[in-house]
Amino acid sequence: MQFGNTRRPRRITVLLPLLGLVVLAVCGLLLLGLATVRVGVGPAMIGVVAALVPVAVVVPALLWVDRWEPEPAKLLLLAFAWGACFATITALLINNTAEAVGDLLLGSGNGSKFSAVVSAPLVEEAAKGAFVLLVLWRRAGEFDGVIDGIVYAGFSATGFAFTENIYYFGRAFAENGFGDGSNPGVLAAFVLRGVLSPFTHPLFAVVFGIGIGVAARTKSPVVRWLASLGGYLGAVALHALWNSAAVLGGAKTFLNVYFLIMVPMFIGVVMLIMLNRRREQRIVEAALPGMADARWIARSEMGLFASLAGRRKWRQQARKQSGPAAAKAVAAYQSAVTELAFLLRGDVPKPDSEQRRGELLDTLRASRAEAVRLASANGDSPRRGSQDG
Repeated sequence: MQFGNTRRPRRITVLLPLLGLVVLAVCGLLLLGLATVRVGVGPAMIGVVAALVPVAVVVPALLWVDRWEPEPAKLLLLAFAWGACFATITALLINNTAEAVGDLLLGSGNGSKFSAVVSAPLVEEAAKGAFVLLVLWRRAGEFDGVIDGIVYAGFSATGFAFTENIYYFGRAFAENGFGDGSNPGVLAAFVLRGVLSPFTHPLFAVVFGIGIGVAARTKSPVVRWLASLGGYLGAVALHALWNSAAVLGGAKTFLNVYFLIMVPMFIGVVMLIMLNRRREQRIVEAALPGMADARWIARSEMGLFASLAGRRKWRQQARKQSGPAAAKAVAAYQSAVTELAFLLRGDVPKPDSEQRRGELLDTLRASRAEAVRLASANGDSPRRGSQDG
């Protein structure tokens, strides 16, 4: 009995990620098949190319948001895949069902409006945000607040928008090609979805992500639930308003919603991000003296750790003097110090904080030693202070 209990967590640990990847792959293949069946292979490929452009804008913006305490690249990629595959096919199945039910109850032609205004906001925001909740549940020790919620929600929503755009762009090209004066084609669709509103889906999801981030940083169960629910309802309300303006309102209504609500909301989220980035910097700055006292870092390194510019210059110098491996070791050292600073803050108890602290200290020491070793191997003297402390 005891032997079985010890093996079960290991099987779950191995099988769950594998099962998740299989599910995502199947969802992706199904979506690709649906797109090619509906619009054709050629238009679908045009859709893929056009849909990559907004991704190339949004993803770097999210990575910029995540610069102080970068999330694991594999989790960000998984968030994108979740949105592009699982969340999309879930929303497709439920929204199509809602459209059919709407046609039956409200009359033919009204089902699509019901789906767009009611079903899509409720289902899509839940499907995109589910990944953020999953990360908080499985990796609570590394979920540090609002910025993490924004980044994970943003990547999930970017993946969702990518798949959705493939179909919209592909359909526009299949029906009207590149378009002309009387029949808007893929260029018009690209301007609307790729130029004017590439951040729309991420903006909705980020509101939910902010709520989850607030929930992660509070000790009160009531506040935790209210913050998460409030974030979800806020995302649903924004999404429903956007779809209502597009489906039920005319051009004037759509532009009013765009400029009077969506643009100010986007600016507000950017301001919130800036405030939280500054907060993250203060957390790191406050932890550095204690780390130096504990001889985890050198005092001469404190100024470099306290600014993104100093960190970047440090990595660039390591790359120039000792090669890419040294720069990678320095980056791992910087990341470990930052994560340790957030862990030491300790305002919200975490279940595995002691184990996580030990892991981070091991990473910190190993990456620092590796950076020093590579510098010495290349005939360069280590950065001043890298051996003190």
